Amino acid sequence: MSGGTVTLFLCGDVMLGRGVDQILQHPGDPALREDYVGDARAYVRGVEAVNGPIPAPVSPAWPWGEALRVLEEAAPDARIVNLETAVTRSDAFAPGKGVHYRMQPANLPALLAVRPDVCVLANNHVLDFGRTGLAETLDVLGRAGLCTAGAGRNTEDAHAPAVVPLAGGRRVLVFALGTPCSGIPRDWAAGPDRPGVALVPALTSEAADAVVEHVRRVRHPGDIVVVSVHWGSNWGYRVPDRQVRFAHVLVDGGVDVVHGHSSHHPRAVEVYRERLVLHGCGDFVDDYEGITGYESYRDDLRLAYLVSVEAGTGRLAGLRMVPLRARRMRLERAPDEDRDWLRATLDRISEGVCVTAAADGTLALDQGPAGAQPER
Repeated sequence: MSGGTVTLFLCGDVMLGRGVDQILQHPGDPALREDYVGDARAYVRGVEAVNGPIPAPVSPAWPWGEALRVLEEAAPDARIVNLETAVTRSDAFAPGKGVHYRMQPANLPALLAVRPDVCVLANNHVLDFGRTGLAETLDVLGRAGLCTAGAGRNTEDAHAPAVVPLAGGRRVLVFALGTPCSGIPRDWAAGPDRPGVALVPALTSEAADAVVEHVRRVRHPGDIVVVSVHWGSNWGYRVPDRQVRFAHVLVDGGVDVVHGHSSHHPRAVEVYRERLVLHGCGDFVDDYEGITGYESYRDDLRLAYLVSVEAGTGRLAGLRMVPLRARRMRLERAPDEDRDWLRATLDRISEGVCVTAAADGTLALDQGPAGAQPER
């Protein structure tokens, strides 16, 4: 905490499985059951064909690259990532899924390198290797001292918030939810005696009210509340009305930051009632560089979100976004022209705010009229 503000690091999907797992020091079984790819090493070859050779095996810090320097300089009070990868040795591929992500548990140092305070698990890949794979994931992360939210051994465990203590007795509470519209199978939902994810069946006002009531039961005065939601499609800038309404009900009920993810590229940034809503943070770490078909969205460009909120009120005090670019499965600083493209794109799709470029190469947010909403 500094000057009465709390700074959070947020990012989108962290996929340390498949091709990324293969370049680390302890690659797991590369076998895949995708329609066109049967070996995870094919994704490594695809990346190398586009951006050059990868010096595998790489160090655990390699996938994060310059993001580690960004975090060292920013010194956030809490680091929150969406870990969209099972950490397991299991070969129990979930049936009916076209893509499966797993990281060999021996490669856990690649996650520890970023020192996450919270790993969000409410997403459509955490059960890619069934409930056995989820149990191992929870065990591996737990033994490493990592806090999780959004998946657990039963309903209560899955819906419980991760708690990050702050100076002065304050806390950051991170609740995590997943939705079927992001690709999470409905039968992945946690039950009273069944491991699974904290699934919201639909983005209705009733579901949002239930989340708000849960938050009210758990929070203490002075807590900063983040709700992390895996929602929406992979591509496109349109934000559905139901998603906007869901986020607004959360904020109306006392949530300070809505951390949305699932899309492979950043989506609109919104400020509603002086609270931040990130409708889609995009991917952060993955093996997608060699995949074609959606180049217009520039999914090679990534954003590290540094969110400052007032410690006493939870109101947004500032937002800095650090543009990065994926090259050889490593994050590097984005060139000026790429930063300018991101600024212009975010500014265009985010109504009610103005996205500006700062002298240090980051993007900042100027809030517009109260109550303005993103384009949808």
